[in-house]
Amino acid sequence: MNHAMNHALIAKRLAGASEESTSNARTRFDRRGFLKLTALAGGGLAVTWTATMAFAAEGDAAPPAKPPADPSAFVKINPDNTVEIRVNRLDFGQGALTALPMLVAEELDVDWSQVKASLAPAGDAYKDPVFGIQMTGGSSAVANSWVQHREIGAATRMMLVAAAAEQWKVDPSACTTGAGMVRSGSKKATYASLAAAAAKQPVPAKVVLKPASEFKIIGKGQRRIDAVASATGKKGYGLDVRVPGMKVAVLMRAPLFGGQVESFDASKAKAIKGVLDVIQVTTDRGGSGLAVIADGYWPAKQGRDALEVKWKAGVGGSVSTAAQMVQYRDEAKAPKLTVLPGDATALAAAGNAPKKISAEYWFPYLAHAPMEPLNATFDLKADKATVWTGSQFQTIDQAAIAQTLGMKPEQVTLNTMPAGGGFGRRAVPTSDYLREGAAIAKAWGAKQGAKAAPLKVMWSREDDIKGGYYRPAHLHRVDVALDAQGKVTSWDHVIVGQSILKGTPFEAFLVKNGIDSTMTEGVAENDYGFPMRLRVTHADLAVPVLWWRSVGHTHTGYVMETMVDEVARSAGQDPVAWRLANLDAKKHARHIAALKLAVEQSGYGKPLPAGHAWGVAVHESFGSVVAYVVDVSMVEGAPKVHAVTAGVHANQVVNPTASIAQIQGGVVFGLGMTLPGFEITLKDGVVEQSQFSDYPPPRITNVPTVAVHFVPSNDPPTGLGEPGVPAIAPAVANAVAALTGQRMRKLPFEFKTA
Repeated sequence: MNHAMNHALIAKRLAGASEESTSNARTRFDRRGFLKLTALAGGGLAVTWTATMAFAAEGDAAPPAKPPADPSAFVKINPDNTVEIRVNRLDFGQGALTALPMLVAEELDVDWSQVKASLAPAGDAYKDPVFGIQMTGGSSAVANSWVQHREIGAATRMMLVAAAAEQWKVDPSACTTGAGMVRSGSKKATYASLAAAAAKQPVPAKVVLKPASEFKIIGKGQRRIDAVASATGKKGYGLDVRVPGMKVAVLMRAPLFGGQVESFDASKAKAIKGVLDVIQVTTDRGGSGLAVIADGYWPAKQGRDALEVKWKAGVGGSVSTAAQMVQYRDEAKAPKLTVLPGDATALAAAGNAPKKISAEYWFPYLAHAPMEPLNATFDLKADKATVWTGSQFQTIDQAAIAQTLGMKPEQVTLNTMPAGGGFGRRAVPTSDYLREGAAIAKAWGAKQGAKAAPLKVMWSREDDIKGGYYRPAHLHRVDVALDAQGKVTSWDHVIVGQSILKGTPFEAFLVKNGIDSTMTEGVAENDYGFPMRLRVTHADLAVPVLWWRSVGHTHTGYVMETMVDEVARSAGQDPVAWRLANLDAKKHARHIAALKLAVEQSGYGKPLPAGHAWGVAVHESFGSVVAYVVDVSMVEGAPKVHAVTAGVHANQVVNPTASIAQIQGGVVFGLGMTLPGFEITLKDGVVEQSQFSDYPPPRITNVPTVAVHFVPSNDPPTGLGEPGVPAIAPAVANAVAALTGQRMRKLPFEFKTA
């Protein structure tokens, strides 16, 4: 089961739908449950999505559409003939605020200059048409909205045409549209002037979408709608929310995960000017902590620093990284679960193989560390709550906040704010930071009563890095047997690591036969067709773990692409030629196209300056294939990446400008995994890192030139937010091996010294 389907099943479970309805083999347009149009004051037209798109496997009947309880507008045509489009995702740098309006605008036939956009609040109308919940993740925003948003635009355009045709007494076929206007002969009318009449038109039973040959917006590079606001500092993030009378809270958590307050002295904290109160509240994983509430962030932080607290250990345990590595090695000797059985005869004969390669890989815990730390602002009233935050899981988070506050989800207005990064940290099944924030706001309200001011709960950088929910640490053990010609005769692969899904509501139906497939994605697909045995052990540790940009592919892609590179070189073959010979031409045509494109555009094989070497890797994740060719040298004992050439097969690229940036960002993000210090380590259960000074992200000096090339395609889009990450680190590692003879078995890179 691939990761995209994992996300789909999670969402369908939450939505109460069956697994069988998640296939996107075909779509059914339901006239009664597609759009609801209402005339707005001032001549506006609201277009409301009132049904989750129905999906079914070929030959199956699609289930009837079920309108949400409180649908809200996707599209509004204003009296000035601009079009406002609400985006049902979180935009945290990936460009959803631009790409999704492009889909609507294309079919609506408006000029891009007429389009405005905003992020939608939590609401049933905004649920993902495939997943069944409102969310952003799995590189799915454009892919899952490809049909839905275009149909919204097309249906709106058809209703505007019908209104004009009725007024002019002409057949709708005699009308044309463009630039937000309807024309027929000498007659013309703006969409704004037709909006009220269009609202009275019946919803079309069928919409016809444009062929790619007629696209004017899709596939053409568009500047992001929020580009100017971002560049000028005018864009408002969750951290920028200001509510009249608002106070600020920071939370002191236990040094061990799930630790609890045994006793505390808040007298010094309360003596600091601006500190208003110190309240004990519940925290994630059954813990408790102390919230310091003040007039602003600085006095709140100073107050927290002045607290004197004695802690009980809680569930945090005593994990230490060095001991964990020993534990994982022991568990790898006798893995508990089998994913792929391998060839028993080949495995038995592996010990006598002419050539053997054995490798152990270690991948540390990684923090998400988005530039904007976690935050949320709460304004609580007696029977309702308003919350502002950058949520990736609006449906889940709205319900979690409501549960914490003792309210119903419909009593919580969750406003989606743009976020300064996330990489998965804002998509937490436990909604940890929002539950904690709601608990603080609730306790504050209980003490203050009706006079309680709105409260912004803020995390510091230290809170963020020490606060849990990391990419899990993993150990891989791979034993490869080759015949005399260098052909792989057996591939024995073991993975040890924590399950992301264990302990979440999704464990019961997404962990099959004890196996969390997010840990094996990128290996289990076995793209090169090896006679593979794949076994796993899920370690049980009290360290909170979560998906991290590109999830399991962050480690599986690295192992597979460095190992096949080593296999190719041990056979005396060029690594590119080996890959092309071992990828099935039918099953992996997109891999081959992406790899060939990267090779052709990079000049791979041509002489490089002295001390430089080529490195190559290709990997599929979230439906897209990314191949990298890198030019690397060694400078002062560390790799220097001079140039990266990407060949990408992501089918139809909606906004090339943003898509190039996505791959470039993925390169930088993935290079971070190789840099010294980029790891989370623990000693006696306590995270040792706390700031960018000891968890250093890539800097501008680490960034090479990155040329991105897309394989042309008119097929429906696949993911782009995450696929740029997995292949870059193995490409660099393969170049390092060519230069030094050392295989990088550990991330971040460590080099042997003489």
